[in-house]
Amino acid sequence: QVQLVESGGGLVQPGGSLRLSCAASESIFSFISMGWYRQAPGKQREVVAVATIGGSTNYADSVKGRFTISKDGAKNTVHLQMNSLEAEDTAVYYCKTARWDWRGSTSYVHDYWGQGTQVTVSS
Repeated sequence: QVQLVESGGGLVQPGGSLRLSCAASESIFSFISMGWYRQAPGKQREVVAVATIGGSTNYADSVKGRFTISKDGAKNTVHLQMNSLEAEDTAVYYCKTARWDWRGSTSYVHDYWGQGTQVTVSS
């Protein structure tokens, strides 16, 4: 069972920056991918940024050029640097990882989620 703990959320003014962190309970090199998702009030959860084990990164169009996802293997942590924040970025941000797990002799991809951290962009 993988434990994910997010931190770094808070209140920031428009145009400001925040850095979210997600600490995993085991080596992040065992994960297929690690990513950040967000859910605003009344909206569905959406992907923000994903980093794969192969080294590729993908971003939602709405955050390209403003957000950067990065991994720190030594600390089993993934970060999300968020710059030029807008009111529309207000949401609960969740860390998610995917890992191969076993059920008997069958392997499957298991998703693990953190508890979420609130980001509020407001003047």
